[in-house]
Parts: sequence; C-alpha cells; structure tokens
Amino acid sequence: MENDTYKTITKPAEGELFKDKNSKFYGFTFPVTNEDQIKQHIEDVRKTHYAARHWCYAYQIGTEDIKYRANDDGEPSNSAGMPIYGQIQSFGVTNVLIIVVRYYGGVKLGVGGLINAYRTGAQLALEASHIIEKTINKTYQLKFEYKNMSKVMRLLKDNDVDISNQTLELDCLLEISVRKNNSNKVAELFEQFFGVEIKEL
Repeated sequence: MENDTYKTITKPAEGELFKDKNSKFYGFTFPVTNEDQIKQHIEDVRKTHYAARHWCYAYQIGTEDIKYRANDDGEPSNSAGMPIYGQIQSFGVTNVLIIVVRYYGGVKLGVGGLINAYRTGAQLALEASHIIEKTINKTYQLKFEYKNMSKVMRLLKDNDVDISNQTLELDCLLEISVRKNNSNKVAELFEQFFGVEIKEL
C-alpha cells in the first residue's frame, strides 16, 4: 500500500531570532498551495522587513506532483535557499513556504556560516509551526435519484467518506472526497450500484 498521507503546516509562524556576528536572521513559514500565494507572502515580508538585506526562501507545493524552488536572493550560490529547502525535506512537510530574512551586521559570515544561519533560521521557523498530517484524497461526483439517497448515504458512512459538496435538485449531486488508498474500493462500490453515476473530478 503506497503512502497516502502528507505533512503540512496549518498557519503562518515566526521562528525565534537567530544571531551570528551581528547579523540577524528571522524565519517565517506560510502554508501555500500555489505560486500566487507564494509571491504574495514574499512581497508582504519584503514590505514588513524593508530594511533587511536579503529575503531568501524555499518552498515546496504538491503531494504527488511536487514543485519546489530555492532562492538565494543575492547570497552566494546555494548558501541560503538550499539550506532552507533542506529543512523542508528533513521535517517532511509540503505545501509550505519558508522565508528567512537577514539583517546584515557588518561582518561577513562566509559560506559555511551562511549555510548554518539560513538552515537554523528555517529550522526555528518550522519548530514554531503547527505541523499536521493530512490524507491525499481523490474527488468523485455521484449522481443519482432521490429514491437512492438513504442507500448512498449508508454506503458513504460505512466507508468513512466525506461529502465535500452537495446539490439536491431534480437529481442529487454529491461531491465526495475519498482517501487515496481507499478510492478504488469506493469507486467500485458505486460502479456496481445500479442507479448511481460516478465520475472522478
């Protein structure tokens, strides 16, 4: 059975301040599911911390089709974005953006110092975040007549299936969300059910 769960964060968080040779590093995490949200959060953090020198970040979105990016924002190559992304991997989270803001303290840290500082900034931000486990779900639409409503509802209840949307007009339309590992079984149940049309959305 393949893994059909993933870990993500529930809300934005800010990590404890990390200091090294007068440079200050502030780490922030945001739950995200698309690139527009990511751009917006980066803009917001740049506005709030307009006096900072660097706004380095990494993100990962998706559960099966993964997209990620790491950005050094002017720091030496791979000294900021990748250490931040490394923390996303080591915490095993997705649908997350981490931004680490650096206020320069006048003393160069060297690549090793930067890697450590950005990694620690990201780690502190993730430690301050509320991480939860979610299931990877498939969505189906069920279409049937009213007379089958109680049977359909019983099947859904018996198989722990959540209804995410319903339209009850001439026909009943239900949108259901099924945990991936359970989805074939549930789809087969309704395919065998005379009077119910099922399609994956």
